[in-house]
Amino acid sequence: MSENLDEYRVRMSGIKKSFAGVKALKGVDFSLRRGEIHALVGENGAGKSTLMKVLSGAYDCDEGEIYIDGVRAKIGTPRRGKELGVGIVYQDFELAEDLTVAENIFMDNLGSHGIVRWSRLFASARRMVESLGFEMDVRAPVCDVSVAYKQIVEIAKALSTNARILILDEPTAVLTPRETDKLFGTMRVLRESGVSIVYISHRMDEVFSVADAITTMRDGEVTGGGRISDFGVDRVVELMIGRKLGAMYPPRGAETDGQRPEALRVENLTGDGFQNVTFALHKGEILGLFGLVGSGRSEIARAIFGADRPTGGTVYVGGRETRIGSPYQGRRHGIALIPEDRKEQGLVLDMPIRQNMTMTNMKKIRGPLGVISAQREKETAEALAKRLSVKTDDTGNRADCLSGGNQQKVVLAKWLNTDSEIMIMDEPTRGVDVGAKVEIYNIMNALAARGVAILMISSELNEIIGMCDRTLVIDNGEIKGELSRGEISEERAMKLVVGGV
Repeated sequence: MSENLDEYRVRMSGIKKSFAGVKALKGVDFSLRRGEIHALVGENGAGKSTLMKVLSGAYDCDEGEIYIDGVRAKIGTPRRGKELGVGIVYQDFELAEDLTVAENIFMDNLGSHGIVRWSRLFASARRMVESLGFEMDVRAPVCDVSVAYKQIVEIAKALSTNARILILDEPTAVLTPRETDKLFGTMRVLRESGVSIVYISHRMDEVFSVADAITTMRDGEVTGGGRISDFGVDRVVELMIGRKLGAMYPPRGAETDGQRPEALRVENLTGDGFQNVTFALHKGEILGLFGLVGSGRSEIARAIFGADRPTGGTVYVGGRETRIGSPYQGRRHGIALIPEDRKEQGLVLDMPIRQNMTMTNMKKIRGPLGVISAQREKETAEALAKRLSVKTDDTGNRADCLSGGNQQKVVLAKWLNTDSEIMIMDEPTRGVDVGAKVEIYNIMNALAARGVAILMISSELNEIIGMCDRTLVIDNGEIKGELSRGEISEERAMKLVVGGV
């Protein structure tokens, strides 16, 4: 470490970290300049989050050195990390749901001598949120705040400690395009004020839009890095996955919707957050449902599946009117739902991976007397894990041991195991790396080729455009228009969302 450190906010050298003999970091070097937005990218399990947890103090490294503002630092605990000016916003929220927004933001500094001055607390919280370009009721309990705004609370909480180093792990995963633009504007203001930001994301368009520098990782090692202007998307992806990616969106077959039988039809479906929704989904079709967060997309999906009960309208499956009042009934009618929130709705985190994968179809793993066969359960789970490239050395491990992207694959595996003929996929690639996204897209195309009808909900317009045969644009709980694969563009979709023509 003989070179000049003055221009660097952070220097990490030779960082190693192992868990139960598995090497998560294999001697990583990482540098972050003052007033810089630095993208840290790699596949799930590449070591990005582990490296940042070492920097924040959540993990203590086994070997290596860390310098902050030119001074060697021994971190080792989150408290020490905060004292050194490191703030981290994890992909999975760490909020006290029953406390107010303001209490969460200033959790580490609610008052002095045990006295909370509530009017001052609420005013400070309001100013903090507004400085990020957002508005919300800071007196509301966090449990009443949307997922997108919980992300903003997390960022405000990190900044409330006067962080000079801000780590954002997939911060836009639950934000609308408009909210994402606001966040990027805030990041640029923070950068100008001297804050150094580490930005972890799988969205390459966002990385190239906001980052000044980039570091790529694979299998616990750095594979490349430098100024973002020296890289292209293809080169970054190649450094991340160790090979050329090829086409991001696999080619789809010819549009033949008129010749396909209907798998699902809803007529005038009405419920909490949506009204008078009518559309048909054909066998072998991928139908997109695009709208901003809060538009009613997920509520429609849950009503069709039976997770929520609609207040009006009719659902037809295979041409027959169907009453679906529960997920069990939805499952019996051949409908699967990959939910938006994998942790709360998609997985039982403290159960083994193999049980999560097989719980939706117990018939496959029962023996002759109806007793569950541990061997069949293991074989089924291992086959699914191989099919989806789930990174685990043992499907007997708990699901919460997996990275976010691999947890998402387990949710997908769980429903692939049902052989459902109608699959509703709500944000199926959220938090999933570029290579895994392509794998999921290929699986979706294979399912469609087999005749499975897919309703795909996504906040990523590029994904909708690349994958869907048709797209329904929804806003304020109503379908505003339908665009074919040949008609859709970002401009036309967003015009429908905001009320244009």
